[in-house]
Amino acid sequence: MKTALVVRGGWPGHVPVEASDRYAGELRALGYQVTTSDTLDSYLDAELLGRTDLIVQCWTMGEITGPQVEGLTAAVRAGTGFAGWHGGIVDSFRTETRYQLMTGGQFVYHPPQFVDYTVRADGTKFDVHTEQYYVHTDPAVEVLAVTDFVEDGTTLPVTWTRKWGDGRVFVTTIGHKLDDFDVPEVDRMIIEGMSWATR
Repeated sequence: MKTALVVRGGWPGHVPVEASDRYAGELRALGYQVTTSDTLDSYLDAELLGRTDLIVQCWTMGEITGPQVEGLTAAVRAGTGFAGWHGGIVDSFRTETRYQLMTGGQFVYHPPQFVDYTVRADGTKFDVHTEQYYVHTDPAVEVLAVTDFVEDGTTLPVTWTRKWGDGRVFVTTIGHKLDDFDVPEVDRMIIEGMSWATR
């Protein structure tokens, strides 16, 4: 049986409990044993992380301590998968560059209102109405989906993966609000991304 640790908290505007509960349920339906945590101190528990096949993080902004980020990044380097969506993964711990190196990207800006935009992924297109993230990304990431930024037409990554040591990292920038996950392509992308990242 695969094991997953869901770590959620930070800014409440991204509904971290409700959003992560949705995907904890999806993981359970796939046969994972899922543990949820409301503290970043989970990243200090080397024994827990060592037996965890996947960490799903939904923690926007906030602060992470040096020992916490060291525990997390070491676990992923050793093979624990890491996955998440929107601010819960790429707007976490804004001053911690060691974390940003692992995720391969960082939120920079979004237009002040929700916008309509088209996502292009693997020869398919779908539309969303939500926050559109402008992100800085590592050139080493493997981009799976892109969009054109509404303010200037720049093509931006929406979803990507990367390797971090023996671990795999999955990121999508969609997921500000719960109904974003009702878009079938978004829901499938997150479920497949979590599965792919799993050790």
